[in-house]
Amino acid sequence: MNSTKTTSDKKSSRPGSVLFVCGMNAIRSPMAEFIVKDIYGQEIFAQSAGVNSGNADGFMISVMEERGIDMSGHVPSSLEDLDDLYYDLIITLTPQAQERTLEFTQGQATDIEYWPTPDPSTTTGKREDVVQAYRDIRDGLEKRIRERFKLGL
Repeated sequence: MNSTKTTSDKKSSRPGSVLFVCGMNAIRSPMAEFIVKDIYGQEIFAQSAGVNSGNADGFMISVMEERGIDMSGHVPSSLEDLDDLYYDLIITLTPQAQERTLEFTQGQATDIEYWPTPDPSTTTGKREDVVQAYRDIRDGLEKRIRERFKLGL
């Protein structure tokens, strides 16, 4: 039996710790991590990882700087790089991350939510189109984070 819970009553409380997981920890999950840190400070311990570790992404760094969030020092990491996976909530952003996280946390009483989030690095076209795709992901993650963790605001 899978002990992972995604119940609606859990969605009404703010977790003390959250892990965001995507494919390579280069764009989506670090954006989410740093947005949580920016909004909630030490109220919520936030971290991110990827199924695999990728390379730093310049577009991600640039669009986060637009919001005053310095991510130039972000070093992508994988799930294997984490000391443990004991978080109040793990939010996965890709199907691969969802599958791998369920494997990693099997037998743990960890809440897992799946937030399907497109990969802006697959956007083609002019530079401005690509940058806008990154902004859309950043803004969408921020909106979802604010809605999910709004308790007490």
